[in-house]
Amino acid sequence: MPYLVAFLILFGLILVWLAQRRLSALGLPQGRVVSLDTLDLRPTGQPLYDPVLSLTGRPDYLVERNGSVIPVEVKSGRSPARPWPGQVLQLAAYCRLVHVSTGSRPAYGILKYADRAFAVDYDENLENSLMDVLSEMQRSGGVEMDRSHDSPARCRGCGFRERCDQRLDEPAPAV
Repeated sequence: MPYLVAFLILFGLILVWLAQRRLSALGLPQGRVVSLDTLDLRPTGQPLYDPVLSLTGRPDYLVERNGSVIPVEVKSGRSPARPWPGQVLQLAAYCRLVHVSTGSRPAYGILKYADRAFAVDYDENLENSLMDVLSEMQRSGGVEMDRSHDSPARCRGCGFRERCDQRLDEPAPAV
């Protein structure tokens, strides 16, 4: 019987170690994953919502660490030298939504690329940049924006592809 207890304790410690290695490989901070939007392992909760800004969104992960909730946005490609401004603003929007939803302002959010992760400080400057962009979007009054690229691969991965009147169709195969 003592061997079985020792084996179960050792087995449990190995499982904990493997889970921590997996989280580290994903680029997630240590803490409890409270929301997961990247896999269909379980239903995700409602999107986060800010009624003042009419802003809605759901980051790929929400990780609770030391009483604070940290948004994590996962990008499938390799990392640029520094995060793209649009991705930083997306993460800032998630930080804002976490703040409004939980009442606790996250100090930072994480942009996780295939080969590296960036911790992005959610400071007053970033929040002001977010507010400026949101104000500009609201002033545009829902005006349709033109496609900003000529990349068929980017169009294939777009969530608005089926509704887009500017999508790039695949070239016909060469004969």
